[in-house]
Amino acid sequence: MRLCFTFRHCEPTEALKAFAERKFARIAKSLKRSCEVHLIFSVDKYRQSGEATVKSGRFSFVAQTTDKDLYAVIDGLIDKVDRQLKDHLHRAETGRTRALSAAEALAEA
Repeated sequence: MRLCFTFRHCEPTEALKAFAERKFARIAKSLKRSCEVHLIFSVDKYRQSGEATVKSGRFSFVAQTTDKDLYAVIDGLIDKVDRQLKDHLHRAETGRTRALSAAEALAEA
């Protein structure tokens, strides 16, 4: 797992980086391939926001959240990415695909 951090309008702290690494290690265990995680943190007056992009193979998961604390932002990002990953793994496991569009259904008939 490779982590990249971008801090906008705030100071990077080792404690925040270590917290994010520990939390996103759980996501990396669920993926079969190596993954790349890009975290962007920004601070505007009283609002802290974050964006996470997790890329593994041909799949990409993106999450954004805003909160009053950067640690809560990381927790929110983890929840959103984890939910996307579970949905993806469930679809892959059950073999579900999207339904045919009207044009595709008419072309087959």
